[in-house]
Amino acid sequence: MTQTVNADTKAQVIAAYHDHPVFQCSTCSATIALQDELISKSFSGRDGRGYLMHSAINLKMGKREERGLLTGVHTVADVYCMGCNERLGWHYVKAPDNAQKYKEGKYLLEREKLVKDNAWKLDE
Repeated sequence: MTQTVNADTKAQVIAAYHDHPVFQCSTCSATIALQDELISKSFSGRDGRGYLMHSAINLKMGKREERGLLTGVHTVADVYCMGCNERLGWHYVKAPDNAQKYKEGKYLLEREKLVKDNAWKLDE
């Protein structure tokens, strides 16, 4: 589902993955992805290191565009946090060649825009 990037969608943020390690938006703490969905930490985003993820939630998509990346021109759509509209990375829509097809349908999330929540329980 594509949302208007500037639309107020804070009320649509869903709480999910209770008691599981997750990545959260560093600005508003909305849950973005399960840590188990991490494919690779060896990617580069616009603002530094990035994580390639199988899936993500509480995101809205920007418009698709052709973007020159380190591995060629890909069709991508920027993704924004549903809670605060912060740009968190992009979604790979189409890859340029067979060696890059594994990225299609995956998310590149900027490491600096995420917080790890390990859902640790402390004994009281």
